[in-house]
Amino acid sequence: MRTLAIAALQTTPVPHDLEASWRRFADQVRTTRALFPHVQLVVVPELLLAAEGALLQSAADDWIEQAAVAVPGPLTDRIRALAVETGLWLVPGSVYERAEDGRIHNTALAVSPQGEIAARYRKVFPWQPYEKSAPGDEFTVFDIPGVGRVGLAVCYDGSFPETVRQLAWLGAEVVVQPTLTPTRDREMELVCARANAWTNQVYVVNVNAADPAGVGQSVVVDPEGTVRQQAGPGEEVLVDVLDLDAVTRVRTYGSTGLNRPWSQIARYGETLKLPMYGGGGLRTPEWLTDGSH
Repeated sequence: MRTLAIAALQTTPVPHDLEASWRRFADQVRTTRALFPHVQLVVVPELLLAAEGALLQSAADDWIEQAAVAVPGPLTDRIRALAVETGLWLVPGSVYERAEDGRIHNTALAVSPQGEIAARYRKVFPWQPYEKSAPGDEFTVFDIPGVGRVGLAVCYDGSFPETVRQLAWLGAEVVVQPTLTPTRDREMELVCARANAWTNQVYVVNVNAADPAGVGQSVVVDPEGTVRQQAGPGEEVLVDVLDLDAVTRVRTYGSTGLNRPWSQIARYGETLKLPMYGGGGLRTPEWLTDGSH
């Protein structure tokens, strides 16, 4: 059995205080390690370490500039050290990353228990026109040895079907999606989380910020689109053990033993005409042809 024990921390930063937000994050990770020693991966909400404030809480117009960091750099050094100290995989939400060309991205990271930056994902779909960060241009997955493959998405990415479809095509069995949603469209995000899980036969772990930074309602959705857990609005921790062999089962025999979309893509996808993608068909993913599913 391939399992991934996760802790999704629905929490908040200390608004516009980078150092206090770091201390709060580090303390919560250490406490999670102590309370739940079987947990392998901890994830927190989007921009937690960028110390973003609540929706109507004023900050300097250039807060994104003040909070932007280099990757790698001093902040990632701290995250790497915390991962080694606790022996955990960490997805520390996302940070404002200042790229080599001067642009600032909303970047999710994955750090291994050995202190390695295993993945860096720049949010492809910032929530425009509201977000000021520059979009990334590619999707990212990483492997947890002996367990499986994880994809990264950030908040509004989930509103675009291409995001999780591409991550699943790259072999992701779990999509970890840090989120910062303080608005009433959270209900639609929950619809998208279930739809993305079902149509791509993956787990979706969507971790929103707690009140007052966000409206909460973090969810863990299984590869058949069923909500395993859903938080309320306040601070909570969702602890779960994801059975990744269930992904293999669902992709092989179908959701509820019926629907097998990836098998159908393998049969007919390459013959489709898709004008919006340049006219080509859907190439069969390698994992579907190598006999692993």
